[in-house]
Amino acid sequence: MRRRFRADDKRAKSRPKPTRVKHRSAPDVTRNRSASVAGRETVVAELTQERDEALLRETANSEILRLISSSPGNLELVFRTILENATRICNAKFGNLFRFDGENYYPVAEFNTPAALLDAITRRGRFRPSPGISLDHVMRTKQVFHSADMAAEPVVALSTKFGGARSQVTVPMLKDEALIGAIVIYRQEVRPFTDKQVELVKNFAAQAVIAIENTRLLNELRESLERQTATADVLRVISSSPGALEPVFQAMLENATRICEAKSGFLFRSDNDGMRIVASLHEQADFVEQMKHQAFKLGPSTPNGRAALTRQIVHVPNLMEDQAYLEREPLAVWAVEQANVRTVLVVPMTKGEELIGIFGIEREEVKPFTDKQIALVQNFAAHAVIAIENARLLKELRERTEEVEKLNLHLEQRVADQVGEIERTGRLRRFLSPQVADLIVASGEEKQLESHRREITALFCDLRGFTGFSESSDPEDVMALLRDYHAAIGEIIIKYSGTLERYAGDGVMVVFNDPVPVDNPALQAVLMALEMRDAIGALTEKWRRLGHDIGFGIGIAHGFATLGTIGFEGRFDYAAIGTVSNVASRLCDEAKPAQILISPRVLMAVEDAVAVEPVGEFELKGIRRPLAAYNVLATKLAN
Repeated sequence: MRRRFRADDKRAKSRPKPTRVKHRSAPDVTRNRSASVAGRETVVAELTQERDEALLRETANSEILRLISSSPGNLELVFRTILENATRICNAKFGNLFRFDGENYYPVAEFNTPAALLDAITRRGRFRPSPGISLDHVMRTKQVFHSADMAAEPVVALSTKFGGARSQVTVPMLKDEALIGAIVIYRQEVRPFTDKQVELVKNFAAQAVIAIENTRLLNELRESLERQTATADVLRVISSSPGALEPVFQAMLENATRICEAKSGFLFRSDNDGMRIVASLHEQADFVEQMKHQAFKLGPSTPNGRAALTRQIVHVPNLMEDQAYLEREPLAVWAVEQANVRTVLVVPMTKGEELIGIFGIEREEVKPFTDKQIALVQNFAAHAVIAIENARLLKELRERTEEVEKLNLHLEQRVADQVGEIERTGRLRRFLSPQVADLIVASGEEKQLESHRREITALFCDLRGFTGFSESSDPEDVMALLRDYHAAIGEIIIKYSGTLERYAGDGVMVVFNDPVPVDNPALQAVLMALEMRDAIGALTEKWRRLGHDIGFGIGIAHGFATLGTIGFEGRFDYAAIGTVSNVASRLCDEAKPAQILISPRVLMAVEDAVAVEPVGEFELKGIRRPLAAYNVLATKLAN
């Protein structure tokens, strides 16, 4: 029994002792339960925030993609929407989007930007970023720039100085590893952006690149379609108007200027006398219309002249920087300042080595033409040559199919008309300025030359000392001097539209206000006299160095005269008969070298325009009473 008891006792000792449960108090249980509930609520809040942020991101992405697809080409709206969503979802204050052209940034969109910063960015325009700022970092590395506090950066950026920016993230916009822009969003407090927020902005940057690429492709497609349509339109006009070149040329210009976003255009044809405008698209239509009626030489320094001489395309991105043109061409200032021409493209029209003409378009802003636009104008120039050649061939075919007799009659009549016109024009040009002669020829009648009475201004001029010179000099020297003299005053007479009434040796009589009326003939005569005096003054100095003491005097009078043609068949002159002619001649006789003597009636008409000095009264042959005379000193009119 004892032994069994010990065994039982031993087994009892080996049994594990029962665990004693310690009961928690009621406050401990409540605290643990509260902590568990708070943890679950935090997790739920975080999940809810993540869900809301994801929903915002998805909504923003959907809106941007919808804009890209529904508003192709409207990059401004897409960029602003991207900025607005990026700023709002990332809890930022404002944002900017910049494009990069390979060298400079330029702003294209903004959202909620402070006025002072926006003004600074706008005034800056295109810019290359200063070293050390975020855009410089992005330009160099093509990596994201994230600053927790811009105020702590080594370089103070405009965004901090004018916009109060503190935390900032700048994300590059990349296409095939090439930088094409950047998105920047800012906070005005120190609160760094999270990785998710940075990734979100990177996603928006990728969408901006997609929008830019879509717009580029759409523009290329639209431009290609426009080019094809324009070419088809020109070909249609060519086929529907055989031989009629003007509508073809006009259609070419209209299509070229429209597609190339140009302001004006010209098409010149070559002829024996130079270049003629055969089609134009220009705001100053009256000026261009006048130019159409005359042939002119193109200055070798002008874009048109260079294209004509070299038979090569001339593309001037900025006419204001074309020094050869500005310094050498008389009309350069007018083209740049009055016509506001800036960018010019000129394409020569050639057939083999022969220059047929030139095709040019112009812009009022500095904006170079693209390669595709240049190719389009080249294509139109080639079509213009084809149209000209077709018109020539068609004209030849029509001429060859006409009856021989009708052709002969036509040619005979044409020759007779041309000979008569040449004789008539030559007769008129003997005593009229080219402008007046052309006017009378164009009118088809010569009633202006019939005998009539009119109030005119007469100018008489001759050389002082010419008689003595001609008596003591060789005939060759006399003729050479007269050639220089006549050439100098002849150009001036033409310039002032004077009518050459008499041309004998060194004496010249010019009348104004007949046969073409002049607003103020007296002033026209005096201004011409002043220019004559300057021109002959240079010649007299030259003659004086050669040992010839020769001067120049002028007399001008105003009054009524009888005018008309006098002479016989085959030899007619235009004459002014009356006291006014005699007074002008007598005043010229009294004039000392370099003097311009005018009558009182002339003075009344020009006293506000010129400065004069009285020279006393003269007893003039054939004039009953003494006549007061005045010497013209200079003009008061501004040049």
